Amino acid sequence: MTKIAFTGGGTGGHIYPGIAVADELRAKFEKEKTEEKLEIYWIGNCSGMDRTIVEKSTCVNGKCSIDKFFGIPSGKFRRNFDFKNFIDIFKIIAGLISSFFILLKIKPAVLFSKGGFVSVPPCICAKILGIPVYTHECDFTPGLATRINSRSASKILVSYEETKKFFSSKKQEMIIVTGNPVRPVFYAAEAQKGFEFLEINKEKLSKPVLLVLGGSSGSKQINDLVAENIEWLTEQYFVVHQTGIYLPPSISQEKLSEKVRQSYRPYKFIYEQMPHVIACADVILSRAGSNSLWECAVLNRPMVLIPLCGKATRGDQVDNALYFEKNGAAITLNGNDADREHLINALEIMAQNEKRESCSAACRKIIPAQKPASIIANLLYNSVV
Repeated sequence: MTKIAFTGGGTGGHIYPGIAVADELRAKFEKEKTEEKLEIYWIGNCSGMDRTIVEKSTCVNGKCSIDKFFGIPSGKFRRNFDFKNFIDIFKIIAGLISSFFILLKIKPAVLFSKGGFVSVPPCICAKILGIPVYTHECDFTPGLATRINSRSASKILVSYEETKKFFSSKKQEMIIVTGNPVRPVFYAAEAQKGFEFLEINKEKLSKPVLLVLGGSSGSKQINDLVAENIEWLTEQYFVVHQTGIYLPPSISQEKLSEKVRQSYRPYKFIYEQMPHVIACADVILSRAGSNSLWECAVLNRPMVLIPLCGKATRGDQVDNALYFEKNGAAITLNGNDADREHLINALEIMAQNEKRESCSAACRKIIPAQKPASIIANLLYNSVV
C-alpha cells in the first residue's frame, strides 16, 4: 500500500491543479504498478469550500482521485493590521496539532503541497515526522506560504524558470521547473462544443468571439468596463461574458438594445463547459490569476489582462500578467491603464488576425511539451517506488 498526502486550499486555484496531479498520479500507478494499491489523501481547510471542491472533483474515469479529505483549522497573517491576525494565531496552532496527528495516523510516503496558508502546518509537521515534502508555486513570484513551506521542502517546484531568482542560491539547488498543472479537460477541449453550448452558428459568425471572465464573485472593475463600452464591444466582437455574482444594472438584458443583445451573451457562471467556451473564443479578457492564465495558454488563446492590484494583493497577478506580455502572449492593462481608451486600443490590436496568431504561437512556447501535472506526478511516483 502506497499512501500519498496532498495539501492546499483556501481557493480553487490551490486545489484544482493539485487534483490534476492526483489524477495523473493515479493513472501512473495503474499503468506501472498494477499490484500496488495507491491511497491519496487531501488535507485542507475544515471551513470554506475545500472539502466540497475536492470531493466533487472527478477524473477521467468519473471517480474522484482523492480517497479521503481531512479538514484542519486554518489561519493566515494579513498584510495590514487586523485583529483577525491575533485570532488566527490560535487557528494556526490548532492546525499544527491536527496536521501532526493526521500525518502520524496515515503515514504518507510523501506530502505534496499546492499552497495556500492551510498548507503550512502540514508541511511543518511533515518535516518533523521525516516525511518528504514537495511544494509547488503556481505564480511568477513565490507567495508567503511557499516561502515558509520551502523551509520544510525536499523539492521546490515552480511554474517559471525565472522564479528561481526569488530563492536563495541554496534553495535554487532544490528547484525543479515543472510549469503549472492544468486539469485534463482543458487539453481535451473542443471549440465546436463551445459554439454549441453558446448556441452560436460558427458559419454565420462575422466577428471574433471575445470571452470576458469576471471571476466567481464578479470583478467590478472588468464588469464596469464592459458595461461602459458595451456598444463598442458588440460592434467589434461577439461578447460572451461570465459576470460572476456582480452585474452592473446597465447591462441587464432588459436595458440593452436589440442590436447589442444580438452580440452579447452574459452568464453568471459557466461550469463544466468552460474549457470548450475558452477553446472557441478568439480573445480572452480576464484577470491574471495563474491558473486562468495557464488554462487559456494551454488552449493557445490570446489574452488582454487586467491584473488585480492595490493594497489587497501582493502583486502576484501583475507579475503573472507582465510575464505573459513580455513573452508575447498577452496585452496587459495595469493600474491606471485599465480604462476605456486603453481597453479599446488593446482590443483593436487583438481584432487583427496576425496579432492573435502571434499570441497563440507565444502561448505554445510558454507551455511545456509534457503536461506539468504529468511531470509532477512522475516526480512523486519516482520518490516512492
